Amino acid sequence: MSLKPWKLISTRLNESFRIFNLRPDQALSPRTNQTHDFYILESKDWVNIIPITKENQVVLIRQYRHGIRDMTLEIPGGIVEGNDSPEEAARRELREETGYQESEIIRLGYVHPNPAFLSNRCYTYLGREVYLAGGQDQDDKEDIEVLLRPLEEIPQLIRDRQITHSLVLAAFYHFFMDYHPTHSKKPYGVFSLTE
Repeated sequence: MSLKPWKLISTRLNESFRIFNLRPDQALSPRTNQTHDFYILESKDWVNIIPITKENQVVLIRQYRHGIRDMTLEIPGGIVEGNDSPEEAARRELREETGYQESEIIRLGYVHPNPAFLSNRCYTYLGREVYLAGGQDQDDKEDIEVLLRPLEEIPQLIRDRQITHSLVLAAFYHFFMDYHPTHSKKPYGVFSLTE
């Protein structure tokens, strides 16, 4: 049996919140010919950026996340706002959350955060040879601590469950799959960006 897209019967905007809209959809299954209700969170696209210094230090952030009511260890990231491109948003989030700026930015890829009920993408960028360019510019809902960790420690931080944010894990997956010397002829090693 070949899979086919479900036919959209109806869709409407139910409620709009600051970071997402709730959209009830009704769709028809091509296999069973039955209609089903779905509740979709329409959200703007998101970005994150892996910032790495010339000395192969990863600029990480620790911040409070109210969803789990605890601190998380992450990379800078956020919503693609207004008319910004994902790249512009990644640059902005890096600068606002850490005070760092990149010398070069490279798009690594994207993931669908949860295609079952989220409509957006999360883009991942690599910021190369980042440097401290000023202070943080946090908004009122952010409490962010900036930490530097050697790139070679990132896999262990993941194994030790120090990094648990799924989008951050996806970002590092893109990085290590695309830039590992045994997987790529690109001029970046897993533990060195200056080879």
